[in-house]
Formats: sequence, structure tokens, C-alpha cells
Amino acid sequence: MNILNLLKIALGAMKRNKFRAFLTMLGIIIGVASVIAMLAIGEGSNASIKEEISKMGTNMIFIRPGNQSRGGVGLGSSSSNSLELKDFEALKTNCTNLAAISPEVSGAGQVIFGSNNCPTTIYGGNEDYTYIKKIEVESGRIFSSQEINSSAKVCLLGKTVVENLFGEDVDPIGQIIRFKKIPFKVIGVLGEKGENTFGQDQDDMILAPYTTVQKRVLAQNFLKSIVMSATSEDNIEEASLEIEACMRNSHKLKETDENDFNIRTQDELMNTFSSISNVMLVLLGAISAISLLVGGIGIMNIMYVSVTERTREIGLRLAIGGKGKDILMQFLLEAILLSLIGGLAGVFLGILSSNMVHSFMGWPVMVTSQSIVLSFLFCSVIGMFFGWYPAKKASALDPIIALRHE
Repeated sequence: MNILNLLKIALGAMKRNKFRAFLTMLGIIIGVASVIAMLAIGEGSNASIKEEISKMGTNMIFIRPGNQSRGGVGLGSSSSNSLELKDFEALKTNCTNLAAISPEVSGAGQVIFGSNNCPTTIYGGNEDYTYIKKIEVESGRIFSSQEINSSAKVCLLGKTVVENLFGEDVDPIGQIIRFKKIPFKVIGVLGEKGENTFGQDQDDMILAPYTTVQKRVLAQNFLKSIVMSATSEDNIEEASLEIEACMRNSHKLKETDENDFNIRTQDELMNTFSSISNVMLVLLGAISAISLLVGGIGIMNIMYVSVTERTREIGLRLAIGGKGKDILMQFLLEAILLSLIGGLAGVFLGILSSNMVHSFMGWPVMVTSQSIVLSFLFCSVIGMFFGWYPAKKASALDPIIALRHE
């Protein structure tokens, strides 16, 4: 019997039991839809994280203090391993692969203007800070080197702080605000950046000279970090090695001493988050694939019922000369059809649900062709695998016993 006739018989059997066929396909539909939706959410999150990191500049490098250790024993955090201005000066003077460099300090507190107040974070940097961090100055100006040297009480505000203190469509330039009771003159407004992937409001900030924040606000002589930008993406590794040598020399570390600082690049940060995202992606896909297995078990169960119901029909076909392989192909084709039709409906439902998640919840999603093809191929294999045994059982029936079946 040719494949076309077998296909017609399989479709006829499905039409006679439409509701049962739908219930059988439902497991596959839900399974494929959940796989596509979960992978879309995972891929979207991965792409969003990479985009956010790229916005900060792919050639950015930053140094943070780390605990010194010898022989695997931590020696704790002390002034000897804190970042200081002498480290910044050494890097600025000796590193030739850096396009810009800035100290960074920060602290949280309450900002006040008139009767309005709100909690926020103040960041301190130099005139290169906005260039390194890819922050635009929307209006006003950045502080000058003279204002940095004199620890001038001037600042730039993020959009969230402006709205909280002054309201919308109000120009705050020239106004005096207070942060921890210290007056600051507003000289600029930072461009809007919105929330990052982790839900942090990047506009909820005040930017001031690092000397002002360090001396007047925090009363400390060490730095939170040193941020810098390499001259190009191609020489980031070379710049990192140069920075490490300069820092070790500045901290007077011996050859046997471990670094008491941490150097991180945007590439490392992106690779770390990508690795985490890929693990989560595999987990989401694996969890969703379980529902496909459940759908496959449903197909096997229904095919068993179908073989039992049609035992006399199978016996008659065998008695008039039908071959066992034709019976095998008939039931196997029926199982594959159930799986494929369910897979197509699942793909449509998966794309629809992904778009709904993006529209109503605002989560980043990315439906890839690979996830669709993978889900579709997987459900085809499921139909073949779980349909094989019932089909084999049907083809192995004894025609005399089958004809006597009630």
C-alpha cells in the first residue's frame, strides 16, 4: 500500500475521533508552546544583558580593591590594598593604552530641595567619567578640572532625581540642592538611560567631582574603583596587562604576592553573564521539554486504545492479504500526524504567548528560528518514538485471533 493511501486512512481515523485526537495533541501543543516561550524569554534576556553591557562601552576596564592573600589565607581588607589617588596618578602617567581614566567614589543618602526630598546615590568622578560610562549631558555642562581641584560643590542630576525634586519639564540648572546637608549647585542634567536589565534605575543618580564626594560627603581618602577606557577594543588585553604591572608596582607587591586588586573588562563581564544565561536557557528548555514527553506518553496511550478498538479492522486487513508493514506504517503515520499537527499549533501558540509576555509584562523576548526548528523536530521524534510500539503491536496481531475479537 502506498504512502498516500496510508495517509488517507490515518486522517480518516483522526476525523472519526476529532475530540480524542485534539486531547491527544494538546500535550504536544502545550509542550512545544512552552519550549518556544521559555527559550524566547531566555534568549531575550541574554540579548538584553549583552546590549546593556555594550551600551556601557565594550572597551571599558575597571579596577576594584580585593582582599590580599598568601598561601590561600585571606589577610583582610586594609588601607594597604585599598585604591588610592596615587594608583590613579600612576595609571594615568604610565599606561599608554588608555584613552581616558577616572576615579570613582559613591555613597547613598537623602537629597533635598525645598519641601521635596528623595533617597538617591551620589557618584564622584572627573571630567572623563561621562565619556567612559557613555553618559550624555543633556543640558548644562560637566564640571571643570578647576572645580575638581577645588572640591567645588557642583553637580549634575539624573532625570529621576530632577522629576522627584522639581517635577516634570522644569529646568533645575542654577538651583541649590542639599545632599546630606551639604549644598550643591546644579550645573547640568544627564541624558535619560532608563532601567537596566536588572531593574536598576540608571537615572536615579547625582554626579559630582570625585574630590567633593570624597572629602565633603564621605570623608574618606580611598576610592571605590578606578574606571578607564582602552584606546580600542583590540588592545584591551594589552591594556589590562599594562594596568596590572602598573598597579603591582604602585602597591609594591613582590613576585610571590597575589594581586590585592581586581581588574575587570566588559568582555569578561559579558562572558560571565552569557555563561549564566546559557545555563538558565538550558534549564528552561529542559523543564519545558518534560511536557513534550508527557504529550508523547499521551500519544502512546491513545494509540494503544486505537489498536484495541480497531483489532477486528486490523484482522480483516491482514486476512485479505494486507502486510504487517502496512499496518505498522498506518498506525505509525497516525501517531506522527498527531504529533506534527500538535507541533504546528504549538509553534503558533508559543510565538503568540511570547509576544503577549513582551506586550503585557515588558520582558525582553526573542523567538529564534532555531528554537522553532528544534521544537518541531523534537515533537516529530516524540511521535515516532511513542507511536512505534503500539504500531508494532498492531502489525504483529494474529489475523484469526483479531477477527474473533469482540
